[in-house]
Amino acid sequence: MTSVSKLFSDDRPVLSDGAIGTQLQAAGLMPGASPEIWNIERPQAMRVIHTSYAAAGAQLLTTNTFGGTRPRLALHHLEHRVFELNEAGAQIAREVADAHDGVLVLGSMGPTGELLEPLGTLTRDDTTQLFAEQAEGLAAGGADIILAETFSDLGEVQAAVEGAHRGAPDLPVAVTMTFDLKGHTMMGVSPSQALREVSALGVDLVGANCGSGPAEIEAVMEVMGAERPDGIMLIAQSNAGLPEMVGDEFHYGGTPEVMAAYALRMWELGVDVIGSCCGSTPAHTAAMKAALTDAAAWAR
Repeated sequence: MTSVSKLFSDDRPVLSDGAIGTQLQAAGLMPGASPEIWNIERPQAMRVIHTSYAAAGAQLLTTNTFGGTRPRLALHHLEHRVFELNEAGAQIAREVADAHDGVLVLGSMGPTGELLEPLGTLTRDDTTQLFAEQAEGLAAGGADIILAETFSDLGEVQAAVEGAHRGAPDLPVAVTMTFDLKGHTMMGVSPSQALREVSALGVDLVGANCGSGPAEIEAVMEVMGAERPDGIMLIAQSNAGLPEMVGDEFHYGGTPEVMAAYALRMWELGVDVIGSCCGSTPAHTAAMKAALTDAAAWAR
């Protein structure tokens, strides 16, 4: 398995892209519709989104496959198309990445939406196989790194990592969990516990994403930065604040300037991969890129 450090250049931090869902909605994705089907039915729209992020300075492009497991796709009667939709999502991002120097592809895997035993009905083995099926499609499409993102349950994280290793044995794995303002995931996992237990699973990158905004992510990354094991890199992808209803649309309070300041704080904390999540756009990525570039130049 190739390590992330061999894929990255010597310079840190590496800038990842921002929200895919926000961009899909702006492009016309209707509420309740499957984002993943756009990988087949509207591939050009996906190319435009990925290209916009690459042009803004993103060095990592995230596939449109967050809901690409069988249970999530079953909500749209697409459960028989897991491999196809994940492969297509990775192929589109791969095509755009290859057109830009030094850009890599993150193969996104989100939670299944189901609870594992004993709280739910999914067994650990069944869950692992669900993620292996998805990871296989992502690897076939050209993903460079498998990103298991927005998790709350360590049991599901373990299944996702094991599934990634099974379905895409040659690819490194990154994991992000989502924490609340009290400093824990929805399932009660602390940043220290997440870092310790996820690092032990044979992954390269551990961190946090989503949440209520930069202040929440900062608190998590302060802990992880102080406690990180040798050989583990950190990843942070904050939401652009929280959504507020303005008229009949949601707007996020995290402006590009706010996210630029967040990127600098992550850099100060030693975070290796800095990106953004819900509510962010290529404009946010461009502001983060400019801030990090200026800071790096000043540091020299």
